[in-house]
Amino acid sequence: MISEKMKAMVANSSAIRAMFEEGNRLAQIYGKEQVYDFSLGNPNVPAPESVKQAIYELLDSTNSIELHGYTTSNAGYLDVRQAVADFLNAQFQTEFTEKNITMTVGAAGGLNVILKALLNPADEVIVFAPYFGEYRSYVSNYDGVLVEVSPNTGDFQPNFEEFEKKITEKTKAVIVNTPNNPTGVVYSENTIKKLASILEKKQEQFGTEIYLISDEPYRDLVYDGVEVPYLTKYYANTVVVYSYSKSLSLPGERIGYLVIPDEVSDSEMLIAAANVATRILGFVNAPTLQQKVVKACLNEKADVSYYNRNRELLYEGLRRLGFECIKPEGAFYLFVKSPIEDEIQFCEDAKKCHILMVPGTSFACPGYVRLAYCVSYETIERSLPEFAKLAAKYK
Repeated sequence: MISEKMKAMVANSSAIRAMFEEGNRLAQIYGKEQVYDFSLGNPNVPAPESVKQAIYELLDSTNSIELHGYTTSNAGYLDVRQAVADFLNAQFQTEFTEKNITMTVGAAGGLNVILKALLNPADEVIVFAPYFGEYRSYVSNYDGVLVEVSPNTGDFQPNFEEFEKKITEKTKAVIVNTPNNPTGVVYSENTIKKLASILEKKQEQFGTEIYLISDEPYRDLVYDGVEVPYLTKYYANTVVVYSYSKSLSLPGERIGYLVIPDEVSDSEMLIAAANVATRILGFVNAPTLQQKVVKACLNEKADVSYYNRNRELLYEGLRRLGFECIKPEGAFYLFVKSPIEDEIQFCEDAKKCHILMVPGTSFACPGYVRLAYCVSYETIERSLPEFAKLAAKYK
């Protein structure tokens, strides 16, 4: 018999994946072009050509034992980590070195590594709804307690009044995700400054360390010149989690990194703990070939203009039909207010039009649905008449 913890996790398995599988089922019945699957945030912009070239060149020029073997350090190749540190320093005027970088198995791997390194049983981790639902499982993996701050559905910036009340002596970490999944909202500099001020005050009040974990897989997917603040510059106890899944369209390659600055309390111990956690969680080290690939492609990015074109078409199309949604500043999601209170029923009605969306309940924000517009432009075009049918149904 499986563990009690896993029973609960199986019962609450990802609604996003379930909807994606439903899309595959409908496509077999009606044809792929007649199904409008907005469920999964799986980039469909090709990786930059430089990624392919880097792989070819590495395979031709690098000793295969080195390229496919374990790294000397669980943190990853020293030259790759130094290159990442140099890239960040040039971009954000920071002062990182290779020791501050741990290469990870994507952002999910990075989050699990840092939570493993930080959490004792019953430690609390605060998240702002709406949030990526897997945070629940990641915190539960280490017997932590997830504490939700209810959503501010006006502009989806954090609800600070409630946040301040929910910080306790047991609060060990706060996770923020900006640009945000599922809303596409970017936290402003004023938001980050206020967040940092509250955390500093609470650390002093309780005499504890509260770590700010910045989950940043969508940092490089922003529109209209919006800037995403780099959080280590605002709060000393910040750890950054980054992934190349979206910026280089490499979700299946599972490559990213952690930044643990020297300014973090007990930084040397935390860096050491993260490296041990990388090993004992079974990752051992991040994929070696992909470490070298991203080093060669640090200045490359996927074509964000493609997502922007999709964003404009879907946002404007739904607004014209009477749907309510905030215009995303980043990522590739649209968070739409359900025309009825029960957004799960709304998703079921949408399936009758072959439209697949994820209910907001999955993100602790009922009454909304998420649409991932990392699909073809033509899929959005074909979907709009079906959205019109939905709009007519709800008047």
